[in-house]
Amino acid sequence: MSVYRLEEMSTPDLDALDREQTVIVMTVSPLEAHGPHLPVGVDAFAARHFAETIAERLVARRPGWSVVLAPTLHLGSFTFDAVGTITVRQRVVRDALVDYGDSLARAGFRWILIANGHAGPGHLTALDEASGIVTRRHGVMMASFTGHLAWQFLRGRYVDRIEAELGRPLTAAERDAFAEDAHGGWWETSLMLLLRPDLVDESFRTLPPARYSLISRVVPNYPLRNGGQGYVGHPALADPAFAKATTEVLMGEAMTIVDGLLDGHLKPSDRHSPFFQVPFFRTNFWRGAGITTAAVAAGAGLYGWLRTRSRKPSKTAHPRP
Repeated sequence: MSVYRLEEMSTPDLDALDREQTVIVMTVSPLEAHGPHLPVGVDAFAARHFAETIAERLVARRPGWSVVLAPTLHLGSFTFDAVGTITVRQRVVRDALVDYGDSLARAGFRWILIANGHAGPGHLTALDEASGIVTRRHGVMMASFTGHLAWQFLRGRYVDRIEAELGRPLTAAERDAFAEDAHGGWWETSLMLLLRPDLVDESFRTLPPARYSLISRVVPNYPLRNGGQGYVGHPALADPAFAKATTEVLMGEAMTIVDGLLDGHLKPSDRHSPFFQVPFFRTNFWRGAGITTAAVAAGAGLYGWLRTRSRKPSKTAHPRP
C-alpha cells in the first residue's frame, strides 16, 4: 500500500517513509451554507475527493512513492454566514496551516500539497501565504494551487476539454449557466450527485436560477439577502455526468502541476491564486472589525467583478494555463 492516512499511522511507520519520495496532502475547506439542497460540507467533500484522486494518480505514476493524506481541516474564511457556516478568521486559517506545515517539515517531510474546495478570495490568499512561509522557513516545497485551478475553471479555460469528456458541446443556455455559476449551483450540485447523492435534497430540481449583478456582489452575504436561498447559479441543471467530466479535466490539470512541482519545473508561486497579488486580501492588511467587514465587501465585489469580466465560454480553443 502506498497511500496512507496520517491519523491511522504510528510514529515508527511514519518515520520509516522515504522523505524524498513521500508527499503529504493536506485537505482544508470550511463548513459553509450552500443553499437549501446541499450539505454544509460541500467544499470539504470536494477537497477530500481532490486529495484522494491526487494520491491515487501520483503513486500510480511514480512507483516507489508514497502519499500520506492528512485529516480534513474544516477551516475557511470569506464564507457566507448562515446556519451551519463556521466562520473562521483568515489569520487562523493561515496560522493553522503554518503550524501543520512546520510540524511536517520538522519531521523531515519535504513535499506538502494543499487540497482545497473553497474559492473565497481571502481564504485562497491565506493558503498561499501559509505555503510560502513554510517553504521559506524550512526549505521544503509546500504548495496550494487549487485557487489557480478554480480561477482557470471559472474563466472557461477548460470548456473545450470538458466538452470532449462529455462527448458533446454545451448548449448556448449551458454556456450562459456556466458563466454565472459560483456557489451551490450547477457544478457543486453535480459534484455532490456524483460523490454523495444521498446528501442532495431532491428540491434542487425545482430551484430557480440565482443570478447576481456586479453591484449585488459587493454586498456581504449577498446570496442570502432579499429572499436569496444561499446559492449562486443553476442547481436544477445538475448532472453527475457533468461533474465526472469536469473533475477529470481538473484532475488532469492538477497532475500536470503536481508533476511540475515535484520535478522542479514549477515553483509554488507559479500557480498562486490571482487574489494573492491583491494587497487588501492579505492576512495582515486590514485592522479592526469594521474595516474587516469592509474588506469582505470589497472582496466580494472584486471577485464578482473578476467573475463578470471573465469572458463566457466560447467555441474557440482556450490556451492552456
